[in-house]
Amino acid sequence: MSQSSRRDFLLKSGLGLGGAALTTGAVPGFGAAWAADLAAGDVNPLAPKPTHFPAKAKAVIWLHMNGAPSTLDLYDYKPDLVKYAGTDTPASFLKGIKTSTQGGVGKLYASNRQWKQYGESGAWFSDLVPNIAQHADKMTFIKSSVTVGATHDISILKLNTGDLNPGRPSLGAWVTYALGSANPDLPPYVVLYNGKSEPSAGSVNWSSGFLPAVYQGTAFRPGPSPIFYLERPEVRSELQQRASLDLLKKLNNTGAAKYPSDTELRARLRSYELAERMQVSAPEAVDLSKESEATKEAYGINDPVSGTYGTTLLRARRLVERGVRFIQVVSGAPEGDTEVTSWDAHNDLEKNHGTMARMVDKPIGGLLADLKQRGLLDSTLVVWTSEFGRTSYGQSGNGRDHNPWGYTQWLAGAGVKAGFTYGETDEIGLQTADKEKGVDTYDLHATVLQILGLDHLKTTFLNNGRSERPTVVYGKVVKDILA
Repeated sequence: MSQSSRRDFLLKSGLGLGGAALTTGAVPGFGAAWAADLAAGDVNPLAPKPTHFPAKAKAVIWLHMNGAPSTLDLYDYKPDLVKYAGTDTPASFLKGIKTSTQGGVGKLYASNRQWKQYGESGAWFSDLVPNIAQHADKMTFIKSSVTVGATHDISILKLNTGDLNPGRPSLGAWVTYALGSANPDLPPYVVLYNGKSEPSAGSVNWSSGFLPAVYQGTAFRPGPSPIFYLERPEVRSELQQRASLDLLKKLNNTGAAKYPSDTELRARLRSYELAERMQVSAPEAVDLSKESEATKEAYGINDPVSGTYGTTLLRARRLVERGVRFIQVVSGAPEGDTEVTSWDAHNDLEKNHGTMARMVDKPIGGLLADLKQRGLLDSTLVVWTSEFGRTSYGQSGNGRDHNPWGYTQWLAGAGVKAGFTYGETDEIGLQTADKEKGVDTYDLHATVLQILGLDHLKTTFLNNGRSERPTVVYGKVVKDILA
């Protein structure tokens, strides 16, 4: 195979980074196995790839609080909101924003929370999250978060892919494309969720978009068997299975040669081989039977409200230990609760957030403590995020509307300053106080990629003649939060 045809193959199979590197000679960091595959004309698109600069983190656990919690009731203490509760929202605080997302502007609303400062950093936490609060000095708060869009599905899509419309790759897919896999026996990008159904909008939020399909996320369902049809039927021997896979590979290779740009076919070829290896590795990775009772208790697994979410986070830790690079955890509905299904609290915020906080607080606190105790927090970045926040003014008397103008997210672990707060909202917590410190989704993505050793401006893929990158045409690294 000529140098030119190899480069074409790399680009068609999605290895834009590797393909570009061929124009300048050697590809440092890809390893001997990758070089051998390249020489044989069989490049593995999930082979480990070099970073642009030394990485601070090897893995990301992306905690999406589905439904958008009110961070005013969790982390962003506003004495003025308490003081002026029940009064009309001053017009000065509404300047420069749309005055309604769904229900119009109501009176200022302060929920019945008790607040306390924690750690040497003195970070404020409400009584809804006492377990997370114990880790105040591990965390970096971004209290000037902003986004675009005010409906859940649109803003969730932007949170995960950087766009308001389907079709772009998720952040996890970009990470997988740029870095490859650290464990050939497990998917490099896994999605976990709790509850009885898949998250709203489903796989579009962990899609590979225009990247080759091999980079999309693999969803693990709740329960003891997270992956459908993974186990080999008892009536089928290993030899029979291997013979079938070899035949499929031969037939699909013939098709792949005829249609070299068919990334779905190439992904299917890889998935058959990965599925065979996962028959051994995946059940062990998600099996919690060998975890101690103390560990299960720390994750809240024995509590009927937090049990299923705690299970997903303990599985996330086990996957990190086994080299999975990007783990996207979506909070679902608490077990047995038919009224509260997400953080979406347009009314009865006290009941909604009381239940949802009980579901996630102990498991997240347990995850941070467990990662720290095992020495994994130094190489793992934990991101707590949501599609937007909640308004300072009330809705339906005792709920809050959607707020994309100013809310809180936090990060902990590898690559970020511990016990640090960046930005702030105004006196009532409705908008960012300093627009220059506003952190959009694009900025969060650029910063996460930076911590993984990737320059978001240089992580590119040629799509329909255009060089695409994870942050579209936006994004800046929030350097002030980097350790």
